[in-house]
Amino acid sequence: DPVDCERCRVCRLRDLNPSPSYTVAGQTHPKVVEREGEAYRDRLERLGALLGIAESVNYRPNYHDPATLNALVASADVVVLPYDSREQVTSGVLTEAVAAGIPVVATAFPHAVELLTDATGLLVAHQDPAAMAEALRTLLTQPAQAASMATECARLTSDLEWSTVADTLVRAGRLSTGHTAREDRLLRAVDAMIGAGDVPQA
Repeated sequence: DPVDCERCRVCRLRDLNPSPSYTVAGQTHPKVVEREGEAYRDRLERLGALLGIAESVNYRPNYHDPATLNALVASADVVVLPYDSREQVTSGVLTEAVAAGIPVVATAFPHAVELLTDATGLLVAHQDPAAMAEALRTLLTQPAQAASMATECARLTSDLEWSTVADTLVRAGRLSTGHTAREDRLLRAVDAMIGAGDVPQA
């Protein structure tokens, strides 16, 4: 389980001073609730207590509207996306983190691979708590690297402005075969923003 693994990562960072805090935001997946109610979340809380990290983990289990979620993302030092799926093609939170200039540590799901290859974050293998913890340690203890990633986020965000995206879509639509790597990255980011509801209003 990706969040269970995250508990192990938090344990590996307890030696840092100040000790990092970890926020788990969002409701339990509806399919999980249908199958077992909130037993999953209860299990996570018990595990945190057993590992001695309960005070470092803040659960925010309510629904977060886009504005609230964006503010939460922007308040973070690092956004962690430990997706277990290797087929996750879009992530609205990933797009929001990059737009907010927040470094990201993510498992190597497709959207993260495409969006974080420009030094805007760190990719780690799936189900590798040690690698995730080391990536988090790097960003939390090396502010220069985190600042460099924030700069790269700003550069990439300029590519995601709607005027740039529209131009890319027009040019991509004129191509009879294939897109450039940059166009593919922007098109994927557009899909994520549309999925997250981050589309311009008329």
